[in-house]
Amino acid sequence: MRYDNPDDSLNNWKYRRNTVAKLIQFHDFDIFGSQEGLRHMLDQLSNRLPDYSYIGVGRDDGKQKGEHSAIFYKTKMFQLLDKGDFWLSEDPSKPNVGWDAVLPRIVSWGKFKEKETGLVFFFFNVHFDHVGIIARKESSKLILRKIKDIAKNKPTLLTGDFNVDQNSASFKVLNGSELLTDAYDLADLKYGPEGSFNGFKINTRSESRIDHVFVTDDFKVLKHGILTDTYHTDMKKLKKEKNSGAHPKEILLYENQARLTSDHYPVLTVLKIRNKEK
Repeated sequence: MRYDNPDDSLNNWKYRRNTVAKLIQFHDFDIFGSQEGLRHMLDQLSNRLPDYSYIGVGRDDGKQKGEHSAIFYKTKMFQLLDKGDFWLSEDPSKPNVGWDAVLPRIVSWGKFKEKETGLVFFFFNVHFDHVGIIARKESSKLILRKIKDIAKNKPTLLTGDFNVDQNSASFKVLNGSELLTDAYDLADLKYGPEGSFNGFKINTRSESRIDHVFVTDDFKVLKHGILTDTYHTDMKKLKKEKNSGAHPKEILLYENQARLTSDHYPVLTVLKIRNKEK
């Protein structure tokens, strides 16, 4: 979601939060992982999303301090059966910095039951370190071990900002495992640009996907989309453009500036369970 950084000027969270909430409602996510959310951001978003609840703790103290890897879910659709958190480090049981990382990094997970079908599945969400090369590779190995230990053989999703693209060694640890596969590779339909990072620069492009959805083979991936939704500045404060005569005179055009809801594009996948065993 991009944390609430005062230096972001007109891209600051206070200008984006309403649009972020409406984006979630419009695309009707059933369950989703978020990154960089501070507690006040998550609470503000939660207040705007009455159909959702969220889980997750702050990475700095295991309570409310620092960024969260929170998971939001529709309460009418899913029952939360269990939840937990662990840190990406040699000691995953408490807040600390692992390997060559520069910041503490946390994974939050939930065990959910789909109320209509009884399907039980696990959802893990993470934000990898942006500097530590060793940390990212070891984090991938740790997550695989944790998923095997926590989720056992249940259907599992892993989402996150991995700060590495599809060509990196730490990505290949996950995607090359017997447990998880990148949903992008499995999707029947792919939509949007390949790159998921934009840096709030709307006219840039990248071929690097650093935000991924991994799934166990319990799921069939119907669609994968990288969503490039924009919003606009207040037209009332901007200069009106002269009508060129190419459209009806009743239509008024204004100089405008398109903005993005985050420095990353949201990633949306549509999944179907292959075998709805309880």
